[in-house]
Amino acid sequence: MTQVATPARHAAHSSGMDALARFGLAARAVVYVLIGWLGFQIALGDSSHQANARGALAEVVAQGGLGLVLLWLIGFGLGAYALWRFSGAVFGNSVDGHDKAARAKSAARGLVYAGMCVSAFAIIAGASNTTQKQEQQTWTARLMHHDYGRWLVGVAGVVVVVIGLYLCYEGVTRKFEKQLRLSEMSNGTRAVVTSVGAIGTVARGVVFAISGGLVIAAAVTYDPQKSSGLDGAMHTLADSPAGPWLLSALSIGLIAFGAFGFAAARWARTR
Repeated sequence: MTQVATPARHAAHSSGMDALARFGLAARAVVYVLIGWLGFQIALGDSSHQANARGALAEVVAQGGLGLVLLWLIGFGLGAYALWRFSGAVFGNSVDGHDKAARAKSAARGLVYAGMCVSAFAIIAGASNTTQKQEQQTWTARLMHHDYGRWLVGVAGVVVVVIGLYLCYEGVTRKFEKQLRLSEMSNGTRAVVTSVGAIGTVARGVVFAISGGLVIAAAVTYDPQKSSGLDGAMHTLADSPAGPWLLSALSIGLIAFGAFGFAAARWARTR
């Protein structure tokens, strides 16, 4: 077992894994820029867009030729990001830590982005006939049919809200700075990158919190249609008083998070 673990550990902290991590961070950045752009479209009154990861991926492939090539690259990038996170779950790293909580967080992130990778290739293959929102609503409905299902849905919603609030805290306090090689940046670059990262992380946290609130609302009202994820959060916000302005601001924030992702692809500490 040790003979197998040692090469695997070396691979997890190798320059190859570093390259995969940076490729993955860039792919994630593209997805968030697209989600922010789709949020703008909803704020402008175009409710036909699906403002979530799958909607962003579908928007890429809808562009045809070069869009399809880009989606292949994004798909591989999301897979690379998931692999990097899974390696952190198994072996830990100097950025997130080696304790059980850090590894569990890495595993959860790996699962999320592995799912996004699968979605990307399902769209390429033409095998994705349902939206991400529909799938979430279907799973919520199935869970609610079981004993204590509503409680489980409610707890899931609370967890998402807590994650969103933590992201807001992380953005305000700029805790994400420990993930960057700040010493390699000039003073001006550092100021821009950390400011954009703070704005983007807070915006991402707000959207997560709203999404979790909708899941809680689904559990309380026994209405799985309210569990509509990121896309539902965008549309709900757009329909509220001053919603288009608020959604536009959040969309700018998500685009900022995407821009920060490109900076992270250059300066992130990955091992």
